Amino acid sequence: MISFVIPAHNEEKLLPRTLDAIHVAAQALEQQYEIIVASDASTDATADVARDKGANVVSIDRHHIAAARNEGAKVATGDPIIFVDADTVVPTTTLRAALKALDGGAIGGGITVGFDEDLAFFGRFLLNFWNTVSRWRGWAAGCFIFVRREAFEAVGGFDEQYYVGEEIFLSTALKTQGRFVILRDSVSSSARKTKSHSSWEMVKVIGRLVFFGRKAWMKRDGLDMWYVRRDSE
Repeated sequence: MISFVIPAHNEEKLLPRTLDAIHVAAQALEQQYEIIVASDASTDATADVARDKGANVVSIDRHHIAAARNEGAKVATGDPIIFVDADTVVPTTTLRAALKALDGGAIGGGITVGFDEDLAFFGRFLLNFWNTVSRWRGWAAGCFIFVRREAFEAVGGFDEQYYVGEEIFLSTALKTQGRFVILRDSVSSSARKTKSHSSWEMVKVIGRLVFFGRKAWMKRDGLDMWYVRRDSE
């Protein structure tokens, strides 16, 4: 059985399409599956929406993406575990490719990221840059990570020292367990951050993370792009 784990903080608007897409993909491939939504410090109807769409809900109060993913994984009963962001649509073809990679001996992997809207120049640049680096370095994007349970547990799950980039450290750790792949198949994530944040704001955040290194990744301060929702989102 596949366990889909979705971390969610105030995602009542976009979560329904994510859950609908998972149902469609898993049922099209005739897979047994469960969906677990880790509702993290949500103050909206995220939990109710998840239950209405057939998901199990784990409620936590950490406002911490890595922690939410780990809490969802703790109650997952299936193998593999597939982590999907709450604003991400997973096509049937991508799920099929991930399962094929696992059947072929991979212990886990990621995909190519796509967005659900056309992006401005800087947004397109960042997307293309990430997809290139992701394939080169073997880093999975957080929006879709698939992994064998044994390998995930062997590396201790997501490293909760980090408030951002935890998927990079997980990818690196999983390579010690076996073959970790980045597929050219894609998912469609929301472009809302590129709409609600200016190019300059994104440059400042990225520059800070690069300049200060891991210390900046270990504090929520300065990471509003991931942890503070704007009205336009």
